[in-house]
Amino acid sequence: MQTLIQNGIAIIIALQSAGDWLILPMRFFSWLGTEEFFFLVLPLIYWCIDSALGLRVGFILITSNLFNNVGKLLFAGPRPYWVSSHVRAFWTETSFGVPSGHAQHAVAVWGMIAAYSKKTWIWVSAILIAFLIGFSRVYLGAHFPHDVILGWLFGAVVLWAFTSLWEPIGAWVSKKTFREQVLIAFFVSLLFIAVGLGAAAFRDGYQIPESWMSNALLAGTDVPAPVDPSSIFTSAGTFFGLAVGAAWIMSIGGYQAAGPIEKRALRYILGLIGVIFFWMGLGAIFPRGDGFIVYSLRFLRYAMVGWWVAGGAPWLFVRLKIAERNAGAKSI
Repeated sequence: MQTLIQNGIAIIIALQSAGDWLILPMRFFSWLGTEEFFFLVLPLIYWCIDSALGLRVGFILITSNLFNNVGKLLFAGPRPYWVSSHVRAFWTETSFGVPSGHAQHAVAVWGMIAAYSKKTWIWVSAILIAFLIGFSRVYLGAHFPHDVILGWLFGAVVLWAFTSLWEPIGAWVSKKTFREQVLIAFFVSLLFIAVGLGAAAFRDGYQIPESWMSNALLAGTDVPAPVDPSSIFTSAGTFFGLAVGAAWIMSIGGYQAAGPIEKRALRYILGLIGVIFFWMGLGAIFPRGDGFIVYSLRFLRYAMVGWWVAGGAPWLFVRLKIAERNAGAKSI
C-alpha cells in the first residue's frame, strides 16, 4: 500500500505541474460526479425525458453511494494531500479516499444511461465522461490513481448487478400491492442503515494520524472527519422516498414524461422548487450533528426529496395539466 501511495503522489505532482490552466476544466468534470449535479440531472431525466430511465438512474446512484461509503470505511485510505504537503489540494473532502465515489458513480450512472439507450455513441460518451471524471480527481489532488481505478471497478460491479437484476426484481415488485411495496422499500432502507452502521462500527474509535490532520490544515482545508454515518441515512432515506413515490404514482395511473418542450421546461422549474424546499429548506431547519433524532430527521428529509421527485412532483404536473397520466407506459 505504501508503494501505491508514494507512486500515486509522484503521479499527482507530475500532473499538477502541467499548469493551473487545467484547474477549471478538471473541477468541471469533478462537478459532474457531485450530489448537486445529480440532484439537477435526475429530475430532468425523470420528469422531462424518460421516467423509466430516470428511476433506474436514481436507484443505481443511491445504491452506489451506499456501497461507496461502506468501501471507504473498510479501506480507510487517506486523501493525497493528507499524506503529502507537496500535493496541492484543488478539491477537498473530509471522508476517506478509497474507492473514489466520483469515479464509481460515473461508471454506474453514465453506464446505466448507456445500457438503457443501447446506442454506441452514448456508450462512447459515457466511457469518456467516466474517464475524465476519474482523471480529474487525480489531478485535483482528491484521490490517488488506485482510488479511482478501484472506484471504476466498484461502479462496474454495481452496473452489472443492476442491469442483470432490474427486470426480474421489477417484475416481482410490480405484483405486490402498494402497501406491500412500501413495506419492501422500508425494509430495504433499514437494511441500508444496518449495513452502513455496521461498517461505521468497524471503524469506531478510529484515530486519524496526526500527520494527516496537520497536512490537511496546512492545505487550508477542513479537518478530516471520515467516520460520519450521516451519509448512510441520506442513502437510506432517499431510497425509501424514491421507491414510495414511484409506487404511489404508478398506483394512481402512472406518469408520462413526454410532451411539448415548454411543458417539460415548466415541469422542471416547478419540480426544482420542491427539491430546493425539501433538500435545502429542511436542511436549514433540521438540526445537525449526531444522535438518533438528528439521523432520523435526515432520513425523513431525504425521504421527502425522493418522494417529491418520484411521486409528488409528477402528481402536481398532472393536476396542473402540464403532464399526462400514462398507465400503459413502459414499466418503471
